Amino acid sequence: MTTTIHTQRTASPWLVIDTPRPNAQLRLFCLPYAGGGASIYRRWSSELPTSVEVCAIQLPGREARMNERPFTRIPALVQVLAEVLAPALDRPFAIFGHSMGALIAFEFARHLRSSYGQTPDLLMVSAQRAPHLPDTTSPEYLLPQAEFVDKLQSFNGTPKEVFASPELMELVIPLLRADFTMCGTYLYSSEVAFSCPIRAFGGSDDPEVSEMALRAWAEHTSADFDLTMIPGGHFFVQSHRDLLLRQLAAQLAPFVQA
Repeated sequence: MTTTIHTQRTASPWLVIDTPRPNAQLRLFCLPYAGGGASIYRRWSSELPTSVEVCAIQLPGREARMNERPFTRIPALVQVLAEVLAPALDRPFAIFGHSMGALIAFEFARHLRSSYGQTPDLLMVSAQRAPHLPDTTSPEYLLPQAEFVDKLQSFNGTPKEVFASPELMELVIPLLRADFTMCGTYLYSSEVAFSCPIRAFGGSDDPEVSEMALRAWAEHTSADFDLTMIPGGHFFVQSHRDLLLRQLAAQLAPFVQA
């Protein structure tokens, strides 16, 4: 069964919950990588504590929201995200984001703190360098179409069937370019560190994000920090899903009663 969080007036398209847990002690909001949707987190509930409700965030421009225009700037996205998810912040919560999703998670948490006075119990970031570190790569979103496609293929995150289908490419490329624009135009600004713990996850064979770049997330919390390196490349969230979920379950356990 899949459901959505309901606001006072209408169901929100922003949240997909495969296993509703009305009595959950904690909600886990999950943000996708570039080009990804809520389906990334399908069936995560079965591997996490039953006291946790997994809430996959469905961003515009993908899956059931494919006909909507995707965001191209993180500040605009997190402002809207905070407004529409406010009804779901009625209990303790944690946030997880992979790659692009980690940047969004970080800024989403900062916006909730500054505008709503709320902070997550736990912030979990995956396959993304710490936000204050400069991006030394060329901005992919500015590449001509052929070079942009070549770059996407090098990441090994998009199914090969997509590149073999002109129809799928026509659908996917604008979304990916919008997501890469969101990351490529991101500007970090200094704020007080979070009082909640931060947990970082990285792929031991990820050529995009080094262990050192992941450890730098420690600067963004005044509480404790932990880094877990997982076998696999940038998309270990798929290739080593079971191992990642075991690690997440262990990290979430202290925040819920047995």
